[in-house]
Amino acid sequence: MARNGRIGEDEENLYHKDEDGKKHSPTTLSERFGLEELFSLKVWQASVAELLGTAILVFALDTLVISSYETDTKTPNLVMSFFVFLSVTVLLLATSPISGGHINPVITFSAALIGLISLSRAAVYILAQCVGGVLGALALKAVVSGTIQHTFSLGGCTLNVIIAEGPNGPITMGLETSQALWLEIICTFVFLFASIWIAFDHRQAKALGPVTVCSIIGAVVGLLVFVSTTLTTKKGYSGVGMNPARCIGPALVRGGHLWNGHWVFWAGPAIACVAFYLYTRIIPRQHFHTTGYKYDLFTTLKALFV
Repeated sequence: MARNGRIGEDEENLYHKDEDGKKHSPTTLSERFGLEELFSLKVWQASVAELLGTAILVFALDTLVISSYETDTKTPNLVMSFFVFLSVTVLLLATSPISGGHINPVITFSAALIGLISLSRAAVYILAQCVGGVLGALALKAVVSGTIQHTFSLGGCTLNVIIAEGPNGPITMGLETSQALWLEIICTFVFLFASIWIAFDHRQAKALGPVTVCSIIGAVVGLLVFVSTTLTTKKGYSGVGMNPARCIGPALVRGGHLWNGHWVFWAGPAIACVAFYLYTRIIPRQHFHTTGYKYDLFTTLKALFV
């Protein structure tokens, strides 16, 4: 996973130079928000990798969810988590040379908050990821039967499912909204703290190498999926999402109960991203090994109001 979401090749563009050729951080609001990147062909080309990567991710993960529970095994969540690890690792390795290998609004939003990429680039990436999520869900819908779509909710992110129509309305089974929200917040923060930070810190990323870094990220995702599904053991709950783009695709394509509590899969990760950003702000500077973060949110907001 690239340390900067495709900024590595374009790092010079994050600075402007004076007549002596010295580099300076962005000073104008346009530079701080990276508005010029909205019109950069390279950014939009990189977003295509994010779109395709997310589409394949959604298709692969949702297929894994369905096939794991269809397989005659006593530990479907363990099987699913292992293949989630493999899928995420491979897709990160495939997309990281092109776009930085985000394929997840959580990673993109965190990178923007910290200042690794501009808010403009983040907006383009997140849009591409959400479109990719929809395309992945459409591809899955095209190859599975209607019965499987109904039984497994197209492999989407769910808090509960309707198991029967009772005298007082639908009878549902699943997880309470508050529990699911806390799981999203905690698991997403652990995801960022335990794996994504390694990719953001260029010293660690360079020392470990892309294969190791992507493998660590994939392993943490698989582990958190296993933990969330094992801890709750609630039928109807699909497990922690940690990726709003993966959740919104099936919700838009399948609809219905997938919209019940769908906000949890956005609010939880967003809160975790902000918490992770605050964590990076309180790290003593001597332990803050990353350099070249030119779009830091705190600095940008300070420029807006001071």
